[in-house]
Amino acid sequence: MIDPSDIDHCRDAIRHGSRSFHAASSLLPARVRDPVLALYAFCRLADDQVDLQLEKSAAVQSLRERLEFVYEGRPRNLAADRAFAAIVEDYAMPRALPEALLEGLSWDAMGRRYTTLSELSGYAARVAASVGAMMCVLMQVRDRDALARACDLGVAMQFTNIARDVGEDARENRLYLPLDWLHELDIDPENFLFDPHPSDRTTPLVRRLLDHADTLYARSEAGISALPFDCRAGIFSARYIYAGIGGRIRANGYDAITRRARTGIAQKIGWLGLSAARSLASVATPQSSILYAKPLPETAFLVDAAAEPSVKTHSWSDTLCTAFTQLAHADNSRKNAFVESAARFK
Repeated sequence: MIDPSDIDHCRDAIRHGSRSFHAASSLLPARVRDPVLALYAFCRLADDQVDLQLEKSAAVQSLRERLEFVYEGRPRNLAADRAFAAIVEDYAMPRALPEALLEGLSWDAMGRRYTTLSELSGYAARVAASVGAMMCVLMQVRDRDALARACDLGVAMQFTNIARDVGEDARENRLYLPLDWLHELDIDPENFLFDPHPSDRTTPLVRRLLDHADTLYARSEAGISALPFDCRAGIFSARYIYAGIGGRIRANGYDAITRRARTGIAQKIGWLGLSAARSLASVATPQSSILYAKPLPETAFLVDAAAEPSVKTHSWSDTLCTAFTQLAHADNSRKNAFVESAARFK
């Protein structure tokens, strides 16, 4: 069981380090919210430890040792480590999930770049979808289909983060956009990093990544109704708040280089209200066939690690699931436009 003082420390870390996640977590029930905050605090602090240190290889090695101590049941005397060790014990957290996160952070430490969208998805699987899978474990959901959709949400959120931070990353000599996309538009990566600025050629890159994120957001919604009822509003809110960042990028003309997309309090309140409504509606809404879509190839190893053995089979074809995803995407776009419009007139 997590010590209350450790939870207080984790809550403070998230409140100051990730306002969007803190807002979304407010709709989770206490039995889930506390371990989720502890999980996110460990993951966020691990990311910061690598991102903010000059000796990145040493930082990754330190994280590996910390994770080793956690699974040995003797965490370091740090609130986040103690809380995460309690999670590992209470929920039998599969070790492959935090190890995937650590692998992604090691790729960051190496300054790794990604040639294709698939390679970028592999990175997003490690640094974000792994967290989604771990959150499912904390909700005591080990169904393969629900896990696959949670991983979709994680990848979508990471794509949104990458789109938002194109300029900031470039100024730190980091580049996450698929290199083959740049080559298609005759953009030299090194020239772009030397002098990042918005142009008619960078706009399609950001738009394209956000379009992929939106498709995954639509896919992820089918999995939310497979979660415990009292958890659905919190996950819906995470989906809408992070997708809302993409909406602000679009409103900024896809300039993610000189402008940073920000969402306001009124918008967050609107999304929280929409999330509560969607959660209530999910009780009476028939289950979407998108739930049974295969996991992304890049996240399948996470689903395998977290899932309980299952003999269920489904006959839904990938093409049918894709068609329903596109319909859901169009429906969500209309709903998001309505919420943003309502928020502006408050």
